[in-house]
Amino acid sequence: MSEPYNSISENVNDENYTIRPNFQQKFRPSVVQKIIHEILVEKLNGQTYQPETCSTFTKEIADEIKNKLKELELPRYKYVVNVVLGEMRGEGARMACRCLWDSDTDNVAQDIYTNETLFCVAVAFGVFYY
Repeated sequence: MSEPYNSISENVNDENYTIRPNFQQKFRPSVVQKIIHEILVEKLNGQTYQPETCSTFTKEIADEIKNKLKELELPRYKYVVNVVLGEMRGEGARMACRCLWDSDTDNVAQDIYTNETLFCVAVAFGVFYY
């Protein structure tokens, strides 16, 4: 007699049925914040604000943060990295974002770097892909 149509094959990968990441595989903001801080200090220490190279510099920083996050090898997480680089003129600046996510699995980490001529805000979002 053949197998019933609803039987589960022995070759099924258990990861396909994971609803939530286990504790060790969650996006941890404290770890990610340290990664962001190290990259910002490494890239921006001693730099001055130059509007001509600002756009390529922010892209390089964002790509490096994203690549370091991928090295964490958190399965099924997608990353969004946003970097804002501006001139320090003594004026105030405010940033805000609004997201719709699962607060049990998704999270955010940020870090701010400033020196005499520039400020940089880097934000990394870790979103679990269902």
